[in-house]
Amino acid sequence: MEIREIFMNPKHLIFMQEALKQAKKSFEEGGIPIGAVLVEKDEVVGRGHNRLLQKESTILHAEMDCLENAGKLKGADYKKCILYTTLVPCQMCAGLIMLYKIPKVVAGENKTFPGPEDYMKEQGVDLTILDLDECKEMMAEYISQNKDLWNEEIERVS
Repeated sequence: MEIREIFMNPKHLIFMQEALKQAKKSFEEGGIPIGAVLVEKDEVVGRGHNRLLQKESTILHAEMDCLENAGKLKGADYKKCILYTTLVPCQMCAGLIMLYKIPKVVAGENKTFPGPEDYMKEQGVDLTILDLDECKEMMAEYISQNKDLWNEEIERVS
C-alpha cells in the first residue's frame, strides 16, 4: 500500500524530505529527530521540529511546532492541508490534527513508536505510512545514543 501511494503521488517524497530536514535540525540541536511540514496547495505553509528537550517543553512535538509556525490559518485552510511528519503522530498531536480538521497525514514511519492510527482513521483522517528507512534509521540512531532520555519521554506518554 505504501509503495503504491508513493508512485501515485510522488509529491509525498518531496514534502517528506522537507520534514526530514526539520528532523535533522532537531537532532543537530540535541533534540529528538522528528520533523513536520504543513502543506496547502503544494506549498509548505508551516515547518516544525520536536523541541521538547531544547525548550524544556511538555508539548513542543514536531506537529505542534509546525502548526504554531504556520500561524493562525482560517479553519477552511486547514481542511485543505496535508501534514507530513517523520513519525506517526502521538495521541496529543492526533488530537490537534482532528481539532483543526486536517484531512490527510503522511507519516514517514510507525515502527519506532506506534500512534493512535486506528483512532485517527475512525475519525476520518486519511493516514498514509510511507515506512521509510531514513526515518527509522534516524530514530534508531537517536535512541541508541540517548536511551535514558528516550525512555523518559516514552514513559511520559505511555
